[in-house]
Amino acid sequence: MSILGILLSLALLIYVAYRGFSVILFAPVMALIAAALSGLDLLPTYTELFMPKMVAYAKNFFPVFMLGAVFGKVMDDTGAARSIAHAIIEKLGKERAILAVVLACAILTYGGVSLFVVAFAVYPFAAALFREADIPKRLIPGSIALGSFTFTMTALPGSPQIQNLIPTKYFGTNGYAAPIVGLIAGIFMFGFGLWWLERRRKAALAAGEGYGTGHKNEPEGMNLGDLPNFWLSLLPLVAVLGINYWLTKYIPTWDPSILKAYNIPLKSVVGIWAIIVALVTGIILAIALNFKQMKGRIAKALNEGTVGSLLAIMNTASEVGYGNVISSLPGFKAIAAGLMSIKGTPLISEAIIVNVLAGITGSASGGMSIALETMSKQYLDLARQVNLNPELLHRIASISSGGFDTLPHNGAVITLLAICGLTHKQSYADVGVVSLVGPVLATIVAIIMTTLFRLV
Repeated sequence: MSILGILLSLALLIYVAYRGFSVILFAPVMALIAAALSGLDLLPTYTELFMPKMVAYAKNFFPVFMLGAVFGKVMDDTGAARSIAHAIIEKLGKERAILAVVLACAILTYGGVSLFVVAFAVYPFAAALFREADIPKRLIPGSIALGSFTFTMTALPGSPQIQNLIPTKYFGTNGYAAPIVGLIAGIFMFGFGLWWLERRRKAALAAGEGYGTGHKNEPEGMNLGDLPNFWLSLLPLVAVLGINYWLTKYIPTWDPSILKAYNIPLKSVVGIWAIIVALVTGIILAIALNFKQMKGRIAKALNEGTVGSLLAIMNTASEVGYGNVISSLPGFKAIAAGLMSIKGTPLISEAIIVNVLAGITGSASGGMSIALETMSKQYLDLARQVNLNPELLHRIASISSGGFDTLPHNGAVITLLAICGLTHKQSYADVGVVSLVGPVLATIVAIIMTTLFRLV
């Protein structure tokens, strides 16, 4: 009955999310349905399990969500994000349209711009380029997803995205953990996704299918003369990456007694502290370099970025609360125990559990947070037993979080399709292949490489 309750609540949560209802409201409802079918008391489950876990997630990661959203908003309002996207897409041209869109998204995402801002910034240029090259519009979401939701989000070492920072809290690592494995997985995702999209483009060309007509949300003409200089626009991204890297090396040299009163080891906050300072620097630099464009609009941009981050973190935190209720149920514990008993490297069970929870919550960061909150200590113990570097636990957890999270009910997928004016029926197949199948295969490749060659 417990497993049935989990499956029923999951199906209902996917349905309401897909229909556009708020998961902030319905995640606790679905969690309580599963709890009731497992024989748990409803009110204690809600107030003493769901809410504390939801609040704990917000407490740990709100600064990253807020500053990331503000940085993205400033990069958008100054025109810097669009300047970068336009320059890359114009340089590569219509002959390499898909590659141009993927790289534009990748540079922005790896530089710290939030996924949603990237989609808004790149879509108008992608639409114009695909129309000029007569490539089906339905391939735009897959191209944006490949550049934004995959290798730059979870695999490449040093990524400032939250999915690469969450494991630092649990494994005492930093955002550059297991760089060789991360690069191998990232290159695989990029190559596999690009191969798939080009294959689909060639098939459409052979069938005589072009960009198409009668599309929704077609972008209006853009005034490219107001865009800031490309190289100046890049500086805030470079600053975020550079300062993040420097601080991940510098902060561990500080006196750990500064956290004595909080009973927290210094290494558990290195990743979060580094990205906080890096993003603040990026925000200040982006405003300073484009002060003329931002004059009189700074308060509006900062406020809108901050308010926008509230919805993002509350959605994810609510999904984390839901997942923690699910993970406490007898049915899930039985499944988890079976996975933990898999012989050999603990990376296999970690990858499976993170993927499953990311799929349940429809959130990479939410699913991974639940898995590591409940099982990271067990994984660290297993890693010590088999002499496994904790950096590998970090990297596999991060890569795995970007797999099943992009099932159809994922919020980023729904938003991306809405931005492009397309439906799941038109574009989800390609989004799913590049952002779900690709990362899952990359996870398998990464585990095999670490097992055979002991790479880190």
